[in-house]
Amino acid sequence: MAFFLSILPIILLIYLMVKRNAWPSYVALPWIAVCVLIIHLAFFGTNIAIVSANVTASIIAVQTPITVIFGAILFNRFSEVSGVTNTLRKWLGNINPNPVAQLMIIGWAFAFMIEGASGFGTPAAIAAPILVGLGFNPIKVAVFALIMNSVPVSFGAVGTPTWFGFGPLNLNDEQILEIGSMTALIHCFAAFVIPLLGLRIMVGWQEIRKNILFIYLSVFACVVPYFLIAQFNYEFPALVGGAIGLLISVLAANRNIGLARVENNLDNNAVSFKEISKALLPTGMLIAILIITRIQQLPFKAWMNDATTWFAVRIGSLGDFEISRGLIFSLKNIFDTSVSASYKLLYVPAFIPFIVTVLIAIPLFKVSFRNATDIFGDSLKRSKNPFIALIGALIMVNLMLVGGEGSMVKTIGKTFAETTGEHWTLFSSYLGAVGAFFSGSNTVSNLTFGSVQLSTAELTGLSTTLILALQSVGGAMGNMVCINNIVAVSSVLGTNNQEGNIIKQTVLPMIIYGIIAALVALFVIPLFYNI
Repeated sequence: MAFFLSILPIILLIYLMVKRNAWPSYVALPWIAVCVLIIHLAFFGTNIAIVSANVTASIIAVQTPITVIFGAILFNRFSEVSGVTNTLRKWLGNINPNPVAQLMIIGWAFAFMIEGASGFGTPAAIAAPILVGLGFNPIKVAVFALIMNSVPVSFGAVGTPTWFGFGPLNLNDEQILEIGSMTALIHCFAAFVIPLLGLRIMVGWQEIRKNILFIYLSVFACVVPYFLIAQFNYEFPALVGGAIGLLISVLAANRNIGLARVENNLDNNAVSFKEISKALLPTGMLIAILIITRIQQLPFKAWMNDATTWFAVRIGSLGDFEISRGLIFSLKNIFDTSVSASYKLLYVPAFIPFIVTVLIAIPLFKVSFRNATDIFGDSLKRSKNPFIALIGALIMVNLMLVGGEGSMVKTIGKTFAETTGEHWTLFSSYLGAVGAFFSGSNTVSNLTFGSVQLSTAELTGLSTTLILALQSVGGAMGNMVCINNIVAVSSVLGTNNQEGNIIKQTVLPMIIYGIIAALVALFVIPLFYNI
């Protein structure tokens, strides 16, 4: 009964979002959150103070994803109003008229690099509007962007899912490095198949076959350096691999290497070098700020994460409100429980780099005050429904985590593990995908299920580093179906009430990804690692 009631909300959520006349996420998610709350109070008998504290913590925690979504929408609205997007469309569209080249450069290599720098669903939010501007169908672009944004995710946001996601397990540096190395190898094998499945959404198999040389050139240009860097570092594989892959992909497309010739309707004089440089300036600033603020050897990351208390006050029974020197806003001991929540104003990739970049770029591009206020107003308006959806999602997630070893999440994980036993290698990645589905984050999935995966590996005698690598891969492939990313890309593209339709199209590639991960874990990993 505990397992049934634990998994019921997830099954109900999936049903509501994929059935005929599907509910939009901003309606379905709040109702599922209410369902989880009722189950806690009626069946698990959870203290109402604990429930209230977690609901309050969710409202605070939602500021992180929603401000990132707002920042991405703001950046894209600025790009549209200032003419940046139009210039980039002309330039990227004029690199090569072949649609496969455009899809691989923007949807694969460019998104790969952005994921390595930022994460938080920003690659799809940035790359997708450019593809739509080139004339591709918005719904298909959303599905394509989600499928393609999977291989680099385990090392997204400068490796956060790997080094931070497994932080609570108290692993040594060598173990984390081996997890990263195995994770990269599994992703590299998936990269033989997943980009083809993504492209199939956009073009036919015949067109894919004609351009297969360029496709794999672009794929290998990203994943080869990605894999090599993962052997000694778990922070920069995706960022550096994506940057190298983008450069090689653009150069190859310029020379029509591996691409079928199509009718050349390009205007080679459409965009001057000066215009391209200016149009790339905001994106360049965005990436540069992200890199500078996330390299541990520089002082900025430590400053932005400085948790030393600067100001503190007790707000009655609500809890202890604190502001740190790094402008981390925290509410601790909510309703006299151990529940706390915080928001890192400077470190969350919202104010820095999105809002800061836009504020700097507005005068550089001579955007009028009226247009600037319209940009901010429209971005706030478009953030409304995602905000409602994400509040529902985070309340659901937080409540499902309540109860320690007896929590709904742990009950699901333990039941899966007990059912499969020593065959857990075949299913491990799917547990990671479940975590990403309802949390919207590979990092949160690793935090949530890492301990279950570790204990399962120890009980069954399986390699702990391999099972944790599969967990990380699962969290990445779960990005294809996770609510947060679907809401984010749908909001940026302005596609309404299509979340269920998108999930229907991304779930099969995710299942195939898990099969590839299991096969690599069983037959390839043992050839290279002592497990």
